[in-house]
Amino acid sequence: MGRFSRSWQMFKASWRVLRSRKELAVFPLLSGVANLVAAVVFLTPAVFTIDRDAENGATPATYVLGIACYLVCAYVTIFFNAALVSQANLALKGGEPSVSSGLRTAGGLWARILPWALLSATVSLVLRAIEERLGFLGRIIIGMIGMAWHLVTYLVLPVMVLERAGTKGSIKRSTEMFRATWGENVLGNVGIGAFGFLLFLPGVLVAGLGFAAGGAVAWVCFAVAVVWFLAAAVVTSALSGIYQTALYHFAAARTVPQEFAAADLGNAFPPKRR
Repeated sequence: MGRFSRSWQMFKASWRVLRSRKELAVFPLLSGVANLVAAVVFLTPAVFTIDRDAENGATPATYVLGIACYLVCAYVTIFFNAALVSQANLALKGGEPSVSSGLRTAGGLWARILPWALLSATVSLVLRAIEERLGFLGRIIIGMIGMAWHLVTYLVLPVMVLERAGTKGSIKRSTEMFRATWGENVLGNVGIGAFGFLLFLPGVLVAGLGFAAGGAVAWVCFAVAVVWFLAAAVVTSALSGIYQTALYHFAAARTVPQEFAAADLGNAFPPKRR
């Protein structure tokens, strides 16, 4: 099975799980709402701290509120992703997932989630700050470092949720799984992200038609496009959580959930070449 075909099979397997367990899409939706509330709470007062007479306008208070907003949003996102992973795991085992059960699980893990949220957000902030100060080549290097960090820590959250490990143990376990099972070919087999991107294209088309039409039609098209973008983001996020949980099962125990049997998951992540 070629890489494109295998990625398409993985996408379809994740989609089948989501289609039969639509409650899994509630977690990304709740995450989006919670992040919007956090942004309003922190960024609204940040607007009033801007010094309009200064060169860039930002004051120390502006930076503090902005960083606080970023950290809170990171925690909120990881919290609801943890809830999603817990229920995706239940669905892959043939159980009956529920929103309330996922929230209870994530709530019980809040102390484990917090250090990981702070660490991952800090790493992202540091890499972004360095990237902004470098030239084109430096940005490429920092981007590669960021990608490597993402790949190595990709299974941190499933380990944390399903094995009840702490941040340090989860990072170590995720790194071991990456080295043992994914190796050099992992980048060629994450096409699910590309298929998720395709979900956004109809919204772009509608927005483009609205821009061309102008007038009241434009506002209607823009509203439809925004709703489509939000729905696509929710679906893509849910699919990613399902896919991530399935990968954890394979990496942890070399077992493939029934829904992913046709995707040839074992060959999608061959051992690292020596």
